[in-house]
Amino acid sequence: MSSITIFDPAMCCSTGVCGPSVDPELTRIASALHKLEAEGVDVKRYNLANDPAHFVQNEQVKELLQTKGADALPFVFINGQLETTGHYPANQELANHFSIDPKQLEIKKPKLKIDLKSI
Repeated sequence: MSSITIFDPAMCCSTGVCGPSVDPELTRIASALHKLEAEGVDVKRYNLANDPAHFVQNEQVKELLQTKGADALPFVFINGQLETTGHYPANQELANHFSIDPKQLEIKKPKLKIDLKSI
């Protein structure tokens, strides 16, 4: 089974997609991971604030934190291999790794417009 494991920096919640100002990159990666999971990819995501034990238990992550520091997060492992540090892979990169159409990972905008003025 294909897998992706992400070790995220400390965030307010498991995905960072909360609060009054959401980083669009966190929204993109959360959406892409959800779609990859629907395609059968094993997705694991650990947040330094909520899951510190996972950072210590993984020897490679522990060493990366000791040598590069927390500013180098996120660490992204694809199929057990370290793929990126310091940023999330682009949708095209994810699509290439998991042999899917990159369009499947795009965030779809709603087709229906809602006019709140008329309510």
